[in-house]
Amino acid sequence: MARHDRLVMLATLAVLQVLTVVTGVYAMTTDFSLGALTRQTSPTEPTASSPEGSPPPAPVVTSGPVLAQLSVKSGGGPLPTKGTLTRQLTDALGDEALGKRVGAVVLDAATGERIFAADADTPITPASTTKIVTCVAALASLGPDARLSTRVVQGAGPDAVVLVGGGDPLLAGPSARPGYPRQASLATLAARTAAALKARNVKKVTLTYDTSLFTGPATAPGWKPGYIPEGNVAPVHALAIDEGRQNPRSNTPRVSDPPAHAAAAFARLLRGKGITVARSVRPGKAPAGAAELGRVDSAPVYALVEHTLTHSDNDLAEALARHVAIKEGQPASFDGGTKAIIAVLQRLGAAQGVALSDASGLSTRNRISAAALAKLVAMAGSPASPDLHAVASGMPIAGFSGTLGNGRRFTGRDSRDQVGLVRAKTGTLNNVNTLAGLATTKDGRLVTFAFLADQVPVNAEPVLDRLAAIVARS
Repeated sequence: MARHDRLVMLATLAVLQVLTVVTGVYAMTTDFSLGALTRQTSPTEPTASSPEGSPPPAPVVTSGPVLAQLSVKSGGGPLPTKGTLTRQLTDALGDEALGKRVGAVVLDAATGERIFAADADTPITPASTTKIVTCVAALASLGPDARLSTRVVQGAGPDAVVLVGGGDPLLAGPSARPGYPRQASLATLAARTAAALKARNVKKVTLTYDTSLFTGPATAPGWKPGYIPEGNVAPVHALAIDEGRQNPRSNTPRVSDPPAHAAAAFARLLRGKGITVARSVRPGKAPAGAAELGRVDSAPVYALVEHTLTHSDNDLAEALARHVAIKEGQPASFDGGTKAIIAVLQRLGAAQGVALSDASGLSTRNRISAAALAKLVAMAGSPASPDLHAVASGMPIAGFSGTLGNGRRFTGRDSRDQVGLVRAKTGTLNNVNTLAGLATTKDGRLVTFAFLADQVPVNAEPVLDRLAAIVARS
């Protein structure tokens, strides 16, 4: 029976991977041109990011396809033996590599019952497991099929155009390679804009760029000065290409002014399409009610969430938080984004134990309990929360994908037997190692877990892998 259930788990993981691949194929082959899909623009009310006198940007649209229903059901197997699991986890938690402050919890995914807990409610620096919180809020607030739109609109005169940032950091620049999820393309936007201008017999324009969708500081409280020059994240703006990378195939260097970098690239693309663009390209505001000349849309939010979690994408996590802020009536800033995330979690009954200063987990000021993370993972895997399933499908698979497939994780003799049987989000900062995710026990019971340590003297990732492996084989 145990062998059968392990095979079922392997089959389930294979199905999840197929779902991801199929979704990717769909995204790569679907025509995102205007009119190809039925769209309904999400209502956007004026906020601090869209002051009176300028048109409220319309960065988010909703459209098909509806998120494929991912059913992560708890098996009919019994709960693991608490005494044995407690003894094994307690022994592993005593490893000196974890340091003096560790929060740990294992929950039954179906009932939320605590199977194991050690300082489970202690607020701990979560590092990138913060992205679980952000992605749950994004799916719950925006919906899994919403898209982020970058637009070009008519300026003050017939020969003036405005590039309007829609808060899509994955917007692909001229040198980007195709990937999954399929990215909206600046080259496509330039081609559509040039065609619209030529149809109006306009072949010479001035170009400005509008970044007013996002507001507030471009870096968060608790971010270290080296994050941007080291390529961990770009300054957060509503307009960027290739997540602010100078070279889309390398994290470093990140440009200091992503909007100006994107606008300059757009001007070059327009010139390549036969439109003369004035040399001076400056920031500006789109006029109220301006006619749209071109538009490109991102992949659906569910695909963005999967990408955020699999690759631990800091830039996309921060952008998603700002879109949640806009939807929830908050300023599209770090402060507004974190307040909006908490408000969404409160509606879900899952805000306890969560305190945020950013959405990516780079901030050393974030505090989340192990119990809060495990609860959110359980919600994401529940048949009762189909809109949240992209959190489960986006988590890296041990030994196979994302930050768990880098050749360093689940390689120890006490964890490598669980390769392919654990899905989890990693978190790493200086002196911080965290892991939160889900697994099916040897008897077929779906459980969620979270292990967080923020005073580690050395790299504690192998110990976290061991803890997750203990849960999976329990």
